[in-house]
Amino acid sequence: MFGSLIFHLLVILGLSPLLAGIIARVKAKVGGRQGQPLLQLYWDLAKLFRKRLVISSTTTWLFRAGPVVGVAVPLLASLLLPFGPLAAPLSFSGDLILFIYLLGLARFFTVLAALDTGSSFEGMGAAREATFAILVEPTIFVVFIILARLAGDFSLNEMFVPVKAGFHSPAGIAVSLAILCLFIVLLAENCRIPFDDPNTHLELTMIHEVMILDHSGPDLGLILYGAAMKLMLSAVLIADLLRPATGSPLLDTLAFLVILLLLAMVVGLVESAMARLRMIRVPQLLIGTTLLSFFALILLLR
Repeated sequence: MFGSLIFHLLVILGLSPLLAGIIARVKAKVGGRQGQPLLQLYWDLAKLFRKRLVISSTTTWLFRAGPVVGVAVPLLASLLLPFGPLAAPLSFSGDLILFIYLLGLARFFTVLAALDTGSSFEGMGAAREATFAILVEPTIFVVFIILARLAGDFSLNEMFVPVKAGFHSPAGIAVSLAILCLFIVLLAENCRIPFDDPNTHLELTMIHEVMILDHSGPDLGLILYGAAMKLMLSAVLIADLLRPATGSPLLDTLAFLVILLLLAMVVGLVESAMARLRMIRVPQLLIGTTLLSFFALILLLR
């Protein structure tokens, strides 16, 4: 148990910023550019944590609580997930509900922090964030129901295991569709193209980034760190289903880590090949993803 806890902390705290670096580097290489260093986010975080805070006099404690909760929640949520062959340090029947609502708690405080500034611009971003979250959460719930049905257990430790059924069987097809849905959720929840662009400068199309415009210094560093940890969590959900089960803890762990890095590369390729969707198309795609997850569930239950 202690070894699993150390591994979880090392991955979620140490490797999370690396995924963002891989995505940026892949996009640069596809675009024929030199690109930023793989460890750029590590240097950015170190620089931000050394800076001073600039806080508006109109804000309250909620403004400072948002970044702190944004880091604490992914860290706690990571302890509920198995990381490769290593079981989750915290596990109990029904922990999938806690996992989903922990992520909802982080979003809730992020939205409150944005609204606390009194800016109508950030309020617009908060409204968009809450609206799209409503469309994403049903997909996550249905995917978890599919995995719980296959595992016969309501614990994340038992649900997120390598796929044993052949991909030509109804169970295998259902899991394949669930993985696809989780990948779309990864893009939507982590402000990636085609849903959002973390590097956008088009104010009227911002979703996630507009909510953090008033944060600076260590608070902005916490937000970026929390976003990297959330990206890692989303990738872990997929890697746990894709990793092979060789029976060797070392090989399984290495395969798990390699899949995480490959997922970051896939995200970079997707962002290089696609443009951002028009705002009106985002809800349509998210609703389509929910319907696809329901189809996977029906296929499993038929």
